[in-house]
Amino acid sequence: MPAAQPVPVLYVVACGGPPARQLPEFVGSAREQGWDVCVIATPDGTKFLDTARLAELTGHPVRSQYKGADDPDVLPPADAFVVAPASFNTVNKWALGISDTLALGLLCEALGLDLPMAAAPWPNAPLARHPAFQRSLAALRDWGVRVIFDPDRLPGVAGGGAPFPWGDLLAALPGLRPRPGSRPRR
Repeated sequence: MPAAQPVPVLYVVACGGPPARQLPEFVGSAREQGWDVCVIATPDGTKFLDTARLAELTGHPVRSQYKGADDPDVLPPADAFVVAPASFNTVNKWALGISDTLALGLLCEALGLDLPMAAAPWPNAPLARHPAFQRSLAALRDWGVRVIFDPDRLPGVAGGGAPFPWGDLLAALPGLRPRPGSRPRR
C-alpha cells in the first residue's frame, strides 16, 4: 500500500488592515481544500485578528514574535505561503529583504527556499501609486510570487472599494500545492 501523502502546510501571513478580520473564513476554505493552515501575523496584523478563534480553527497557535533560541518549533514547516492582506510596509520590506519581524523573516526565507507564494496587497490608493511600491510588486512578481492586485479595487479609489480578493486567493491555492515528490519536506 503506498504511503499517504502528507497534508501540505500553508502559512498565511496577515498584515494590519481591515481584511484581516475576514481571515477565519479564508482559513476554513483553505482547510476544506486540504491544507494544514498556520497563521503568522505582523505586529500590526495582530490588532485585526481574533487569535484565539484562528488557533481553534487551525489547531496551531497564531505566531507574531520570534521564539526563544531554546524554544521548540510549534508549527510544522511550510510548503507554501499566502500574504493577505499584504500591507504597503510589508511588501516594500519583503522586496528589500528586510526581516525585522517574524512574518518578514519567514517570507524572506521562503523566497530563498523557492517555496510557492501568493500575495494580495491592500494599501490605500495613494500608497499603491508610490514608485517604491510599484518596484516592489515588480520584484516580487519577477521572483515568482503570484501577486493578486488590482489598483482599481482598492479602498479610496473612485468607483473602487470592491471587496478584498479572497476568492482570487482561494482560486490560487491549487497552484501553490507542492507536486508529489517535487521537494522533500524539511
